[in-house]
Amino acid sequence: MTPQELIPPMLRPMVAMMVLTGVVWLFMYARRLGYMTRHGIDAQTVNTPQKMTQALPEGVEFASNNLKNLFELPVLFYAVCLVLIQLGWATHTDVTAAWVFVGLRAVHSAVHCTINIVMLRFIAYLGASLALWFMLGRVVMRLC
Repeated sequence: MTPQELIPPMLRPMVAMMVLTGVVWLFMYARRLGYMTRHGIDAQTVNTPQKMTQALPEGVEFASNNLKNLFELPVLFYAVCLVLIQLGWATHTDVTAAWVFVGLRAVHSAVHCTINIVMLRFIAYLGASLALWFMLGRVVMRLC
């Protein structure tokens, strides 16, 4: 068996979600630092989230808001995935639902960090959430 074959399939969408979080984090800092540098904003003058929001345009802060979102429902996603891996319950259906979650969260992040069309963002969020609730429901049903 190769090392690749030993990796639980559910681990890949988890790592992809972590990578997405890292990409949003990098995008947020690139936008913030770029704007602050171009406009001569001293970092000490934006030493609280409120001051940062006041000093930077809304569009620059979209990624910051999205990064906060990536520490809400995705935390439950990681927990559900770990339960599925630990108990050996991760089926093809669960892995597919996990990839749907990650894919739609990536769409949500791309929209939120750029054009921020609320209804488009909401549709991606809703789809991802339904995939997550489906995964959690399957765990709960197996426990009953």
